[in-house]
Amino acid sequence: MATLLYRLGRWCFGHRGLVVAIWLLLLGLMGGAAAAFSGATTAEFRMPGTESQRAMDALGTQFPQATGTTGTIVIAAPQDRKLTPDQVAPIVRKAAAIPGVTAAVDPFQARSVSPDGRYALVQVQFAGKVADITAEQRTAYKDIARDGQGLRVEVGGEIVQETHFGGAAEAIGVLVAAVVLVITFGSLVAAGMTLLNALVGVGVGMAGLYALTGVVELNDASPVLALMLGLAVGIDYSLFITSRYRQNLLEGLEARDAAGRAIGTAGSAVVFAGATVVIALAGLAVVGIPFLTAMGLAAAATVTVAVLVALTLLPAVLAFAGARILPRKRRTGAGAAAAAHGKEPFGYRWGRFVIRVRVPVLLAGVLALGALALPVTDMHLALPDAGTAAEDTPQRKAYDLTSEGFGEGFNGRLVAVVSGGDAAATRAAAERTTALIGGVKGVQAVAPAQFNEAGTTALVAVIPATGPTDTATEDTVHAIRDRVADVRGAEVALTGVTAIGIDISAKLADALPVYLLLVVGLSVLLLMLVFRSVLVPVKAAAGFLLTVGSTFGLTVLVFQQGHLAGLVGVDTPGPLVSFLPIILIGILFGLAMDYEVFLVSRMREDFVHGDSPRQATVNGLGHNARVVTAAALIMIAVFAGFVLTPDPIIKSIGFALAVGVFIDAFIVRMTLVPAVMALLGKAAWWLPRPLDRALPDLDIEGEKLRRALDAPEPRLPEPAGAPR
Repeated sequence: MATLLYRLGRWCFGHRGLVVAIWLLLLGLMGGAAAAFSGATTAEFRMPGTESQRAMDALGTQFPQATGTTGTIVIAAPQDRKLTPDQVAPIVRKAAAIPGVTAAVDPFQARSVSPDGRYALVQVQFAGKVADITAEQRTAYKDIARDGQGLRVEVGGEIVQETHFGGAAEAIGVLVAAVVLVITFGSLVAAGMTLLNALVGVGVGMAGLYALTGVVELNDASPVLALMLGLAVGIDYSLFITSRYRQNLLEGLEARDAAGRAIGTAGSAVVFAGATVVIALAGLAVVGIPFLTAMGLAAAATVTVAVLVALTLLPAVLAFAGARILPRKRRTGAGAAAAAHGKEPFGYRWGRFVIRVRVPVLLAGVLALGALALPVTDMHLALPDAGTAAEDTPQRKAYDLTSEGFGEGFNGRLVAVVSGGDAAATRAAAERTTALIGGVKGVQAVAPAQFNEAGTTALVAVIPATGPTDTATEDTVHAIRDRVADVRGAEVALTGVTAIGIDISAKLADALPVYLLLVVGLSVLLLMLVFRSVLVPVKAAAGFLLTVGSTFGLTVLVFQQGHLAGLVGVDTPGPLVSFLPIILIGILFGLAMDYEVFLVSRMREDFVHGDSPRQATVNGLGHNARVVTAAALIMIAVFAGFVLTPDPIIKSIGFALAVGVFIDAFIVRMTLVPAVMALLGKAAWWLPRPLDRALPDLDIEGEKLRRALDAPEPRLPEPAGAPR
């Protein structure tokens, strides 16, 4: 593979104008396709095969007017006063007049007024799904809250949920990345070129993704996740290859050959690292949840584009940059020689220190990460509700006002769907269902059944006594399902946003161990192919588990238990979003393998060329510590930028990824890995002979390429007429 990539790097370097033109044309075409064909993303979470989703699908055909987007207007009178029908009627009329509204129910007719008469709920039903709601409809709906005429009016429900995408918070990560690149390279040209190269890849990937939204349904979080990873890995992959190119120039290689060798060696590591990220993200499909599969594939696509850009566009841009890729003082032979005899890099000194105290370092690191993982035992997963939204958002204000007037259970309504063969059987089953649910512990109220025109489907609204994400509500849902299982004459299914969230969390919890086993097994197999070793992959997998455990622990500590929550802008601690663990495992696996490959591949490269195991470990850390540090800081900055967004889902994902990268890069890979490698010695590279013969030689470290290039007779002749 190294030889093939070497040729690719030289070709792109020599045909720089053509390569740049192709990528710019592709960027323009994708941008045009996104403008022409992009559609809206959705906040819906579908879970095929679950009771709640089957009930929702049945409603779509049997009771379609009950499946559109909903809104809830909460009205409160001043202290010690009661609402009157005349005060509420104008608000109901204004809601009913919004285009697309099929019903706005008067709370005095629906009996949705609090016992003290001070609070009322107006249920608003829209004809279309969330993705079909226009900006004009949302604006008109929100405007209702501005004209309360002495009453407090808050608007909530699905319609006010907005996607927070792009903005100053995310730009902070890019700015920090630019500063880190300037410090690392000591050259504005090198930093700007690396960043620009990554941004082109992100632009192509994101434009292509948005072009697909016209035909593929994507969750709101999918583009944000794709942007996170596209930026982070795009900058990092360009950073690794550019660093190796600069090193080759300083060693006296001609520019085109330096680019070819950089793509052949560091580029091989980039291909493998990118492949691990893509495989881990695409592996989310094994969970069998469509929205999660779409998220994984969307992010995997942007990572694939980032790899292609690093392997093709980057060498072309390097050709345009020329010697300016180096700091000014190193552009001459004398400057390069002086730099080579300068102060020893910190990575070498750190490597020797870790090896000298390897046992205490290993024990301290494992114990510390184990302690950080302890809060995982208290982890609670659920789909987020408005109760964890930022306090100044409309949905949070409506949630709090509803809880104040009616109790938290009114924010987590359940719906029992009763479907019978005929109207008489359905009516009898609905009455029986209502009576049974009313006797379940944890149920605050049950509304009279509502029937469709044919009378064959009934909806029974259920108000639990506890909030949507409370563990007691989950117990109530299971108790209701057990109680109505024996209702005769009709099929009864419990659904609603709260029930769907509980079903999703349960299915994800069941899939988590399987996915973790898949990822760990995959890491062992892939690293065995790369490093031709048994113990190195096992060590890498163990380090990954330490990273995941401690990252989960810290995320639970902050977002669920509320410790230091104010520092990341969390107003109200709550359960972690149910798909966070699986998403985090998939992404961190790929990123952890990035650092493992970049560090350990250099260790193996020096070991196979004659260095002792300890010296090879020191060299691997010494050569790559600065670059891995810069790469990790860039990733941390990009991910941490998303912590500043108000969306609790994006905030928690950004925090977990930033913390995970910090732990994996600085504690696991740059501290524990060299300590373990020093303890293992030559045994680290042991591979049974039968396995050695069976495994293909991927030549990640470029050993075959180096032998071919250093041979007396050239083994890689240039094509006739190739530009230089």
